[in-house]
Amino acid sequence: MPRVSAMPPEAGAVRLSSARGRWILAVTVLGSGVAFLEATVVNVALPHIADELETSTAGLQWTVNGYLLTLASLILLGGALGDRHGHRRVFMTGIVWFTLASVLCAAAPTIEFLVAARILQGVGGALLTPGSLAIINSTFHPDDRARAIGAWSGLSGVAAAIGPLVGGYLISSLSWRAIFLINVPLGLFVVAMAWRKVPETQRRAAASRLDFPGAALVALGLAGTTYALIQSPEGVTSVAVAAGVVGAASLAGFVVVERRSAHPMVPPAVFGSKQFTAANIVTFVVYTALGGVFFMLVAFLQVSLGYSPTSAGLASLPITGLMLLLSARAGMLARRIGPRTPLTIGPLLIAAGVLLMAAIDPGDRYISAVLPAVVVFGLGLSLVVAPVTATALAAVDSGHAGVASGINNAVSRVANLIAVAVLPLVAGLSAGGFTDPDAMAAGFRTAMLATAVVAAAGGAIAWLMIDPMVLATAPAGTEGDADTARDTRRHCGVAGTPLQPAPATPCQPDNPRRA
Repeated sequence: MPRVSAMPPEAGAVRLSSARGRWILAVTVLGSGVAFLEATVVNVALPHIADELETSTAGLQWTVNGYLLTLASLILLGGALGDRHGHRRVFMTGIVWFTLASVLCAAAPTIEFLVAARILQGVGGALLTPGSLAIINSTFHPDDRARAIGAWSGLSGVAAAIGPLVGGYLISSLSWRAIFLINVPLGLFVVAMAWRKVPETQRRAAASRLDFPGAALVALGLAGTTYALIQSPEGVTSVAVAAGVVGAASLAGFVVVERRSAHPMVPPAVFGSKQFTAANIVTFVVYTALGGVFFMLVAFLQVSLGYSPTSAGLASLPITGLMLLLSARAGMLARRIGPRTPLTIGPLLIAAGVLLMAAIDPGDRYISAVLPAVVVFGLGLSLVVAPVTATALAAVDSGHAGVASGINNAVSRVANLIAVAVLPLVAGLSAGGFTDPDAMAAGFRTAMLATAVVAAAGGAIAWLMIDPMVLATAPAGTEGDADTARDTRRHCGVAGTPLQPAPATPCQPDNPRRA
């Protein structure tokens, strides 16, 4: 890829209302949106892939998890690469890789080939996803940054939510292979516009080498544990047990390596903020529930209720509309009242919507049974996506924006990965159960009940752990740890630029009521 120029003068000062700002937002949203779309669009195609490629439930799980595995494993490395070499460069490299892998997916003659291509596709997603958010965080004016992040979160969430609709239309009109081929024109457009419209970001002074041992350990750990979980319904075998042991040991080794490495992929300082840790715990729990719903719902509608692919996609359209309408507003609301309230109410609404889904029976009408469930679910989802992203990014300095974005994205992908691996086991959907109408109906109900419990737990965790003042104490112009920012506002600003104009009396708190 051609050498990119240094960061232009307008980087860090681009206004969202400007033509340049709108282009940057559009390109980053479309780029990350392709990756988010691919995480859900394939779900509607699973019954058709099972028929054409003659695969079992395990093969379908690997079709989804092959992509999530490399995406979750390498997204931290992708964020670190962006911090070191420029977020635009890594973002564009990821788009090109992702597009080529999509062509391989479309051409897959067997389920093994498809899973391998999906694994490659996840590598591209790991490069482009953290870069897109880091570009926004580093490019926009501080006063517009929260709005831009909220718009990115909401529109990227729309891309994920619209996946079943897009997939249903393409499958009904053409073939399940078209859900991958659509990435080709989208990818080419994003690369062209990113080169012309998006400035390169400032590169962080960094160590001379990357943490490849850490990346290898986390990939091996997730692969081993995922294999063991997916194979469990087929019977406990020595291979599955060995994979689980190796996976667990590798994840433990990853923690040890990161603590001791001179060049850690996950800098320990990033987790010095309690709010960053809390935001990622909430992300993990809530996205486990979301992953289960997106994996199971469209397949249930087709297999047990007899919906066509297009009808199954249309069934979730209210989720897309609510995300588009409310996500950016939820981000602004979290800025005004604090993120704890939306991050508590949102997961509880998700749980309520999932409970309504669990009550859907074959033969029920869409208006009376399915629509209320997806509306309540969509309202909850709209309250979660932007506030949890803003909270995570508010807790780190801009020099670690790519790593922080990568961690938060990795956490959500690992959550999805676990949901796809565990839910069929919990629901008893082994072997051919995924395509059997009666087995799918019973399994879906069990899976949704378990998912509702998980979502509600996410709301409880948010109420207990999220500081309602985290965004207020780390305003849009602040580039630093939110916890540190709280202390800085109450003491002498000898360590750097003060967050507000210096008080008249040295060392006097800027707000006596908070001192």
